[in-house]
Amino acid sequence: MLYRTLNQTRICITQPTHAWVSGQLAQRWGNSEFGAIAPYAAVCLGAEQHDIGWIPWEAAPTFNPQTGYPHSFTEVGSEVHTRLWSKAKHLALPMGRYVALLVSLHGTGLYERFTHWKQSPESTRIVEAFLNQEREFQQLLLQQLAQDSAYAPYVEPDVIARNQRLVATMDALSLALCMAPTTPQQLEHVPTTSGETTLTLVPNPDDPTQWWLEPWCFQTKQVTVVFEGRVLQQQASSEQFMREQLADADWVTLTATLQAAGE
Repeated sequence: MLYRTLNQTRICITQPTHAWVSGQLAQRWGNSEFGAIAPYAAVCLGAEQHDIGWIPWEAAPTFNPQTGYPHSFTEVGSEVHTRLWSKAKHLALPMGRYVALLVSLHGTGLYERFTHWKQSPESTRIVEAFLNQEREFQQLLLQQLAQDSAYAPYVEPDVIARNQRLVATMDALSLALCMAPTTPQQLEHVPTTSGETTLTLVPNPDDPTQWWLEPWCFQTKQVTVVFEGRVLQQQASSEQFMREQLADADWVTLTATLQAAGE
């Protein structure tokens, strides 16, 4: 679960919905500077389904008594978080091995980049066990895919690293568009045809649905994504009340439009 504020109203957006935005971005990605996505269908689907492990949790989100709202994705502890990610690969596997590989790599990549879990011995034990389990699964899929002529070109280490970074980029860009921060955001280590770069996302102060992006990394001059959220009218006093409120909440359809800086 993640949140944005619109007209002083709190809107909750699920992790799978945010991932849907990632998939929309992936489908439009690429130009002469940033190259193409390959294998296109599998990487786009991997971006779209990268948070598939959150579906069971989103159906019955847990309650944060300090805020009166469902826990956001940053407030969920390592034990719950790793359990969700451990199941994600099995939920993704029926869609294809390459998709499941990207989902698993995204999960391990999060823990490799954000290492606050190392501050607690118990959290360290939980996360290291998760990482070992996921890496075994990844190696198994890599071995299988290497024997498949359709996927063998796409399991070379440099290609896997690029596609993992692409999914991470779509994830970060989608989070920004869904949460709509009011200050410029930078996305680092974005793969290009010649290496990597940093994207800068700047909100349009006159229109909260529009953003400028530099350098431009998409096929068309403008990209619009659509997604849905639910409006929470008040803070809850208990988990039961929070879930009831969420079930009865009004839905709202949101859009976000990206365009090249200076356009």
